[in-house]
Amino acid sequence: MTYFSTRDILAITMCGAIWTVLNNTLAPVVWRMTHLPFTCDLLGFVSLTLVVWWTRKFGAVLATGLLVAALTLVLRPDALHMFGFVIASLVFDILTRLVGYSNSLDRVVPSIISLISFSTISAGIAGLIIASFFLEFPVALNVFASLHAVGGFIGGTIGVVLVRALTARGVMPRRL
Repeated sequence: MTYFSTRDILAITMCGAIWTVLNNTLAPVVWRMTHLPFTCDLLGFVSLTLVVWWTRKFGAVLATGLLVAALTLVLRPDALHMFGFVIASLVFDILTRLVGYSNSLDRVVPSIISLISFSTISAGIAGLIIASFFLEFPVALNVFASLHAVGGFIGGTIGVVLVRALTARGVMPRRL
């Protein structure tokens, strides 16, 4: 029996495609206007939160991150910062697995706290990785990582709101 069902693969590809398209159209515009790196994190962690809610399987979040990195690198070969998001996807995947999907998704208060915290931590780690490759000053590294963490916080918050709204309206991923 396969680990990922067709529905899981659908969730991974849909969320990955949305993240890729917005990341390659909207994020560069915001970056050029503001030079603030939080848009990628915001878009990413909304998508990753939806994938973990939809699939509840270890590896789905990482698969989404790998898919987005591959598609982004095909579209923009100079977008090496996507490797930081692959690591962030792995961290988010591990953290949600360690806490448990029922604690991260089904129980209201623990899900809000855990998903927003995990997205903030994961985005901060992505910021540290990206900054260590592209920035030279330690102070800039901390500021850059903090700005990514802010994007993760915003993205995690939006993701939790979407998950809670979908759950409240009875839109639940079908379990086989």
